[in-house]
Amino acid sequence: MEPTINNSPSKKQSHMTVMLSINAAAILVAGILIASAILFNGGIEFRAVGERSDIVEGDAESVALLESVSDSEATATEYVDIIGNDDYVSTSSHEYDNSTVPDGELWNEKSIVIYGTPDVDICVGGGLSDLGEMYWQTDDTSVISGFYNTARTWLGYSNDTCRYPVIKGYGTTTITAGTYDGRRKDSIAVTVIEPPVEQWKHEVLTLVNKIRIKNNLEQLSWGDTCANAADTRATETKTLYAHTRPDGSSWSTACPAPSTGGTSGENLAMGNAAVSPATTVALWMGSAAHRANILNPEYTKLSVGFVFDMDADYKTYWSQFFSTY
Repeated sequence: MEPTINNSPSKKQSHMTVMLSINAAAILVAGILIASAILFNGGIEFRAVGERSDIVEGDAESVALLESVSDSEATATEYVDIIGNDDYVSTSSHEYDNSTVPDGELWNEKSIVIYGTPDVDICVGGGLSDLGEMYWQTDDTSVISGFYNTARTWLGYSNDTCRYPVIKGYGTTTITAGTYDGRRKDSIAVTVIEPPVEQWKHEVLTLVNKIRIKNNLEQLSWGDTCANAADTRATETKTLYAHTRPDGSSWSTACPAPSTGGTSGENLAMGNAAVSPATTVALWMGSAAHRANILNPEYTKLSVGFVFDMDADYKTYWSQFFSTY
């Protein structure tokens, strides 16, 4: 399937997860793919909750995640099946060793560490259920300012026992949660740290190679030649999210083919659905245009760029630079 051409993206791109792909084998064809996502800024109001109060506003449309992709029939739940849930996407809540939480409490752990992306929702004990309505508090709004009243079920989290934190900075805050009927109440220290940028970039390569092996394709090697270009492109998408660079030149000028020739391609993704290597690769594999680049038998190299900026509109910015050189 040829990539969908869309040269006039709608305003709905603002503050949601979007992806771009392009293949530069002979003719440059741009594909712009738009997916719905929980909004980081706007769409759903949030606030630090008070005692026995965790109410935030938002309609079903606002909190829908990846309901559709313009050139693919794949849905969010199908992304897992496309690339294999064992290797790429967690299909269960991020549950710590909480199978036997003491009566009246919610966690066995006294502290946890999460990435600022965030890559997990905060969940109570995995063995707990039927807790009813709960309240969630945070004592340092500069780290976690509040919680959405829903979990990201497309990642396997349960609305009954998990909350999607609104992360504002790095540091440690104490989260207190409890049931309105007073049966359970507990606190846990949550430390938010920076994502491991270099590690995650190479994890994307590992995931792509697992996919290529399953499709009887040669593995890609890390593209040292275009590594800086991939980082540059990820950074540039903060200013202009397109296959045109901020200076008006083509994306391919970031790492042009040598005089002896060569081909290259680019995938981009940004937004709060692209919160980890696994979820980002799942997004790309759920799109025909992006999947075509990942499964292109001509490519031999892959460079990956990743930028996480807590203060930026979309926070997470990814680039894949495929090449034969």
